[in-house]
Amino acid sequence: MASILTFTLNPSVDLFSEVKAVRPIRKMRTQQDRADPGGGGLNVARVVTMLGGAAEAVFLGGGPTGDWLDSLLGKENIPRRMLPIAGQTRVSFSVNEKSSGYDYRFVRGGPDIAADEMMPCLDIARGHKGGFVVASGSLPASAPPDFFARLARTAGENGSRFVLDTSGEALKTTLAEGRVYLVKPSMGELEELFGSELDEKAACEAALSIVKRGQAELVAVSMGAQGALLASAEGAIRKPAPHVKVRSAIGAGDSFLGAMIWALNEGWVAEDAFELGIAAGAAAVITPGTQLCRRTDVEALYPTLTRK
Repeated sequence: MASILTFTLNPSVDLFSEVKAVRPIRKMRTQQDRADPGGGGLNVARVVTMLGGAAEAVFLGGGPTGDWLDSLLGKENIPRRMLPIAGQTRVSFSVNEKSSGYDYRFVRGGPDIAADEMMPCLDIARGHKGGFVVASGSLPASAPPDFFARLARTAGENGSRFVLDTSGEALKTTLAEGRVYLVKPSMGELEELFGSELDEKAACEAALSIVKRGQAELVAVSMGAQGALLASAEGAIRKPAPHVKVRSAIGAGDSFLGAMIWALNEGWVAEDAFELGIAAGAAAVITPGTQLCRRTDVEALYPTLTRK
């Protein structure tokens, strides 16, 4: 059994293309077309597997697009379980405009999910002993906002460390339960959680307050090109990101989390795992489109971040 179990309740097939320029009305001929599995938990499992770890990805999938998503994961040899749903798995589309370097991302909301289609997730988590249980990505709009909290409670009863990467009401509700080992909000998600804009000092204080309230043991805040911060009972650590040439920011947060979870599962101390996460996030932005980090890039960037 894999020691890392990930859940993705609103996955997608992520399409990516490049065009010379984005223009209205006119046809735009695409280049460098590709399709990748999409969704936070799936991407975490993909990064863990790429780094040599053992992860199993559980996801909801339906229709021809669900089968397509499953086949994409199969090509990467990702251990997985697709739980069938009546609706069709969504397809999202990202376009890189070569003239400006900007990414344009079109993300569908996803299908409605019935309550009985989600319940097997709890049964699977109940059968997972120890290790890590990761819930990453958005909840379907029809899902109760406390579903991740229920998943966290189930994981904790089996001695698993629960990791959360989501946003909005699902983030707020799950943290209120206080059963999270690691939570990874982006800076924007942290600001939404606290209801105000945050500078670096305020972000550190906000992250530390989550720890002090017993809502999570570790809080890792991804800050894009500004790096990341890690809050724990020992205090807050702030690390800058390596200077790299950015090709696409898509997948950077998932790469960060996947590498950090892999390292924690390997027995690394939290700060070292955090640094590997930053290296993986930077490694993701130098790959085009929806590609995640590559192991060789992570290994090259990590030594630039390690503590002296």
